[in-house]
Amino acid sequence: MAMPLDPKAQHVLDITRDSGGMPFEQGTASDARAAYDASYPTLQGEKEPVGSVEDIMISGKNGPISLRIYRGGGAQLANAPALLYLHGGGWVIGGLESHDEICRWFANLAACVVVCPDYRLAPDYKFPAGLHDCMAALVYMVDNARALGIDPACIAVAGDSAGGNLAAVLALMSRDGDLPPLSAQLLIYPVTDAAQTHDSYRRFGKGFGLTASTMKWFRDHYIRTEADIADWRVSPLTVEHTHGVASAYIAIAGHDILADEGIAYAERLKVNAIPVEFRYWPRHIHGFVSMGRYIPQARQVIVEAVAAWKSFAKS
Repeated sequence: MAMPLDPKAQHVLDITRDSGGMPFEQGTASDARAAYDASYPTLQGEKEPVGSVEDIMISGKNGPISLRIYRGGGAQLANAPALLYLHGGGWVIGGLESHDEICRWFANLAACVVVCPDYRLAPDYKFPAGLHDCMAALVYMVDNARALGIDPACIAVAGDSAGGNLAAVLALMSRDGDLPPLSAQLLIYPVTDAAQTHDSYRRFGKGFGLTASTMKWFRDHYIRTEADIADWRVSPLTVEHTHGVASAYIAIAGHDILADEGIAYAERLKVNAIPVEFRYWPRHIHGFVSMGRYIPQARQVIVEAVAAWKSFAKS
């Protein structure tokens, strides 16, 4: 039986309900982006200052890609650890601004360089366009490690929700030799099974923020055909095996339709002897790490993810 919601999580749900906005699936992708862009600043906390922030453009398979590069306070000017952060938003919404707070936390807490790509979004660009952008960002980090002042042997990938999905997929591609090696994968309530059949879809399908109908709408915008659902690059839980993949930190919210598939992915890694730091937040909702204004545990997730990353480096 699920534990009661944290009062602060309930407060966020009340704020959202009282705002009177319509569910994303009742409008267009452009409507959803506009609504999300108007809402997330009210939930995020104050932006932490970092050593520096720079926006650049790189080339990708589908055209130019915007990257935002953060150098955390205390980060070395050369051979600093680095993190590729992939933002959430159901592959349809979100961008550099919506996850700026999380990137700043990572940069400062890990004294690292964080690179966040403004990857292409669905349905304008369906799978695998956004994935290709994320791949290009990782390759750029390695190829330009010296200019960026980072250690190419100490690059991790991280992401939340759909960004966690992309991060998990990049980690598997890295394992297969299709991308450079990664030192860790830091997954925050990731999408791991686009079939959307896990029981948490029933338990938390309505009334807890991200609904089952909204998630289906996100997925259906992302995939080209239903056949993509079974592709492990969309549903990493279905990959043939996880042997040799990077060590993982996985954080799950208890009142979340994605809870069961996130737990299943953590277990899948453990079965294959992958070091996993698993953190379960039973009283919180999907997206709570982006709600720092109201939920103080949001930053604690990043504190723990950084600690796990450092512990993997020592082992």
